[in-house]
Amino acid sequence: MKVLLLNGSRREKGCTYTALCEIAQTLEKNGIESEIIHAVPTTEIVKDVAEKIKTADGLVVGSPVYWASPSGEIISFMDKLASLAGKDLLHKPAAAIASARRAGTTATIDVLNKYFSYYQMPIVSANYWAMVHGNTPEEVKQDAEGLQIMRILATNMAWLLKCIEAGKNAGVEIPEIEAKIMTNFIR
Repeated sequence: MKVLLLNGSRREKGCTYTALCEIAQTLEKNGIESEIIHAVPTTEIVKDVAEKIKTADGLVVGSPVYWASPSGEIISFMDKLASLAGKDLLHKPAAAIASARRAGTTATIDVLNKYFSYYQMPIVSANYWAMVHGNTPEEVKQDAEGLQIMRILATNMAWLLKCIEAGKNAGVEIPEIEAKIMTNFIR
């Protein structure tokens, strides 16, 4: 099993990356492979992730907080990924994490979770909102509670992936997809 971890920060090895590394280490301890991808919204990288999502079992999307919301980079990336690989996102467990110096984390997580809800992806949670605090990776490493939340989220992701695998092995089918009904209120 494999989980893709998208780093939506402008800084490839910054605070968001530090939180994603904590998740990756915990997934590995639980027997789940992971890959951290710096989610720069270029056509080439989006296409690469779209190809990888076909065989991935789960997704974690991380973003720093910029102006009380996710980075423009991860929004652009997710918009492109959703239109390119939406059908391959269906029913895959997902989680959103945020890193911030101070505030705006819950709004950031809320925006990212909307991508998951649209594609009927079970949203993986922890024992608190999935956020870390710090202005530098070194400060994030001092956020003991935030790092614990990342580990719990990863443990819950591993557990859910194993439950889904056990269900598949027991003959439990993915829910049937109904054709989407679109109601237009403008006449």
